[in-house]
This record gives sequence, structure tokens and C-alpha cells, in this order.
Amino acid sequence: MTQTAPVRLPDAPATPSRAAAWWGVASLSLGILALVTTEFLPASLLSPLSADLGVTPGTAGQMVTATALVGVLAAPTLAPLLPRADRRRVLLVLMVVAIASNVLSALAPSFPVLVVARLALGASISGFWAMALAVVAVLVPERMIGRAMTAVTLGGTTATVAAVPVGAFLGELIGWRAVFLLAAGLAVVALAVQWFALPKVPPAPAQGFGVVLDTLRRRIVAISLIGVLLVAGGHFTAFTYIRPAIEAVPGATGDAAAPLLFLFGIAGVVGNAVAGWLADSRLRLAGLLSPALIAVGLVAMVALGSSVPSVAAPIAIWGAAFGMFPTIVSSWLARIAPDRLEAAGGLNVASFQVAITLGAIGGGALVDFVNVDVALIAGAIAALAGGLVLVSRRP
Repeated sequence: MTQTAPVRLPDAPATPSRAAAWWGVASLSLGILALVTTEFLPASLLSPLSADLGVTPGTAGQMVTATALVGVLAAPTLAPLLPRADRRRVLLVLMVVAIASNVLSALAPSFPVLVVARLALGASISGFWAMALAVVAVLVPERMIGRAMTAVTLGGTTATVAAVPVGAFLGELIGWRAVFLLAAGLAVVALAVQWFALPKVPPAPAQGFGVVLDTLRRRIVAISLIGVLLVAGGHFTAFTYIRPAIEAVPGATGDAAAPLLFLFGIAGVVGNAVAGWLADSRLRLAGLLSPALIAVGLVAMVALGSSVPSVAAPIAIWGAAFGMFPTIVSSWLARIAPDRLEAAGGLNVASFQVAITLGAIGGGALVDFVNVDVALIAGAIAALAGGLVLVSRRP
């Protein structure tokens, strides 16, 4: 397939210097860190939050569902709704929305108000992720997109490791409302860095909802997104229920989950660190390797799960493998649709949000009606199948 560089408008600003470009990439990573930290906070604050607002923990947990569902709608529609807006300004506005969401969450007098705040956050997170790939393609040369996306996704990977334990600790220390205010402060820092580090980024020349649909009609894009949906869906079928999976291991106690979840997160950071090099040098191999290792880790958890130490290696493999996947997918889409980066990025984020929702629902049904091991095996099968679908067409 003949490749072309991502299309820029004739009046686009000059390509930034190498140092300025990587400062811009770093500012995107900081923004993702702030956004994903806020996304994961409810998991660590659920009990005090639900007690304070007078709802059950199960009801309070639906904040996560609300955030994901808004993301499905916002990710592919933001660019068409703002066809002429400077993408730097769009990213700055999305950070302002995240700050407002955190402040409103901290001050929420009732659960419905908190849900409204989380709906705004869902639009901010999905819109920011959807724009990130196109902005990175303006900042760095095409041959370095994988490494740049590794830097961007590092913010999200770090947040998944740190947000829950740090949020839980601070929630006990200063209260859940103050934790949301601290998250707002982190978003303010990200906003300030982006204000100074990001150059003007023109929109793609082709915009509108028709462009999104036309991008989806491209056979290789549609097949790739099916692969993403299967891999991410397989992962979340298992990951949503990783705690009961750990607790089902013989000899596991209530204290076993925390260190293993921390191991999963650290392995994810390691996987993310190598993903950029693999994506830039061996993209098709990386596209199959990550899903295959997810499957290996999940199957090994079931096959070797006779004790807590025996599941440590499978969890680390699984964590590293999924840590690679977002960077690999972003690089894949940049390779197959270099002229439709905003549309492809939005569709990719929407696919992930659908995968989170369906994986949680499907995995929950398997856990409730069969057992957690079956959920892990189903996740492994879906992930491996998704990898095969993804690489079935050469980028």
C-alpha cells in the first residue's frame, strides 16, 4: 500500500523544532495523565462518596458507565462539529472542561449533579484522546509517530497505576471532595503546560460527519477497528473482574490483590515503553504480538493459578502486553489512514469505549453464571482473534 504523509493545510504553521515538538508531545502526555487520573478516581472513592451522597455503591459505580457512553458519542463527532477550529484551542478547551468537571464533582450537592459532571468529563477525555493522534502527526515526522504516541500514552498508563491507590490514600486523609479538587489542580498544571508548549495545529482539510463515515467505509479501517474491538473487549472482559480472579486463587487473601494490581500496572508501563520502537520498526509483528501475549497471560492465569506467586508472571505478561496495545493501534491507524487521522482517532477511541462497556457486561455474565476462569479464557480467545483480524491486512 502506497503511503503518504499526513495532510496539512497550505497555511499550516512551520513544523516546530525538535525540542519544541517533544515539549508539545510531553504536554499531551501530562493532559492524558490528568484526564485518566480523574477517570479512575471513583474506583478509589466509591465507598465514602456513595455514603455522603446517599446512594448505593452500585449506583455510584454507574458514573463510570456514564463516562464511557458519552465517550462513544463524543470521540468520532468532535472533529466534525468543529471543522475549522485550531486543534490547540480545542485541546485547551477540553482541559478547561475537565477542570470544571472536577470542581463540580467536588462541590456536588447530590448524585445527579455528580453524574452531570462526569458526563462532561467523558466528552473531555474522549475528545482529547481522539485529537491526540492528529496533533502528534503534526508535531513529529511520520517515522517517529510510534515513539511519540508512546510518550503520550505513558501519561495514561501512569495514571492507571497511581490513580486508585493514591486516590484511596488521599481520600482517607483529606476526604473525597478534596481529592477531586486536587485532580482539578493537576488539570490546571496540564493546561498551563499545553498553553506554552503546543503550537497552532490546523484541522485536517477534509471534515464533517461524511468524512467519518467515509473513513469507516474503508475496508482496511473497518477491519482494523473490528480487531481493536475484539482485543480491547477481550482485555476488559477479564480486567474488569481481575480482583475476583485473584481472590479465586487458592491461598489468596484480601491483601493479595493490591500488590498484583501494582505489578500489572508497572508491567504496563514497561510494555508501553517498548511499544513505540516496535511500532516504528516492526508494526505488523507488534500488532499480533501484543494480543497474543494478552491471551498467553490470561490462559496462564487459569492454568498456573495454584497459588498467589504462580499468577504473578501471567499478570505481568498480561499487563505488559496490554500496555503496548494503545500505542500500536494508534501507529497502525496512522499508517493505514494518514489522510484521515482525526476521523480514525475518533473511531478508535469510540471502539475502546464500546469494548469497555461490552467487556464489562459480557465478563460479568460469565462470572455470575459460570465462573471467573471462563471469563479469562473468553477474554483470551477474543484478544487472540482480534490480533489475527488486525494483521489480516497489511498496513
